[in-house]
Amino acid sequence: MAIPTSCRPSARCACCPNRLNKPTHGYDKRYKNNVFPGKRSAKNTGIAQNRDMNVALRTFMNPWLKTPETRLLLAHITGKDKTWWLAHPEAAPSPAEQKKLQAAEKRLQAGEPLPYILGRWEFYGLDFDVSPDVLIPRPETELLIDVARRWLAERSPLGTGLRGLDVGTGSGIIPITLATLLPQAQFMAADISPAALNIARRNAEKHGVSARIQFTQADLLPQADSTFDLITANLPYIPSATLRGLPIFGHEPTLALDGGADGLELIRRLAAQVAASRIQWGLFLLEMEYRQGAALKALLRENFPDANISIQKDLAGLERLAVARQT
Repeated sequence: MAIPTSCRPSARCACCPNRLNKPTHGYDKRYKNNVFPGKRSAKNTGIAQNRDMNVALRTFMNPWLKTPETRLLLAHITGKDKTWWLAHPEAAPSPAEQKKLQAAEKRLQAGEPLPYILGRWEFYGLDFDVSPDVLIPRPETELLIDVARRWLAERSPLGTGLRGLDVGTGSGIIPITLATLLPQAQFMAADISPAALNIARRNAEKHGVSARIQFTQADLLPQADSTFDLITANLPYIPSATLRGLPIFGHEPTLALDGGADGLELIRRLAAQVAASRIQWGLFLLEMEYRQGAALKALLRENFPDANISIQKDLAGLERLAVARQT
């Protein structure tokens, strides 16, 4: 879960409950409607006008094509891809489907996140089941996947003989994605919520990796005297006071968002648990809120004085991932 400093026209705002909505905070008015400052050529203006007319015509013929959200709802409820509907704007959903669409749109307007209405969301090119019991996957977490995949693949391209541990797994996106990328790697995934673990198991079955992921209920670090090449965690890291002012508050599970007074409460506990355990590890990755870099770096140095500690930035240039490597 990420809290952006500002919303760029090419980015989807991580703290908006409906990820496809235009963000309303920090939005640069110069980029209204995703138009950058500068003079348009006559050719580009003509193309844009034709595109706008086509969109308007489709919307007139089928009002469910009016926004990206309603197009996704239309595809989900009718079972026909949104590209089919865009190519056939004269077609109409059945009366039963329209009734379902109207009910879904009411939920959307009431602030319910679109992924919960759909019951699924995409992450790293994979489709994951989601419910109000789990955090909605965010693209910010792809940085963790990229770093973990690269580090593991350097040791074994297929993940042969490698083991990973994911703490606070939620819907299971981290171990499941890594298991699909490294077809011989093994993983353990822990979460305190039985409901979240049920979703994660379902996702593992969906992607054919359940035989290589052991799911276990635990309050952070599971009981394990073992060696893990990799430990990952995307724990709640939003400060409590900050969380209450965000659009997601009340719409996604507080258990998966609230990081305590400074946002580091659970991360602090996990680091201490790992340091005190008999678990051996090679790489420890922690997703974080962009303002926590210095504090998290100091926290990791205190718990792992012999490790190489660094902070990596995401594509927006924000500090997003704390990395501890055993030397």
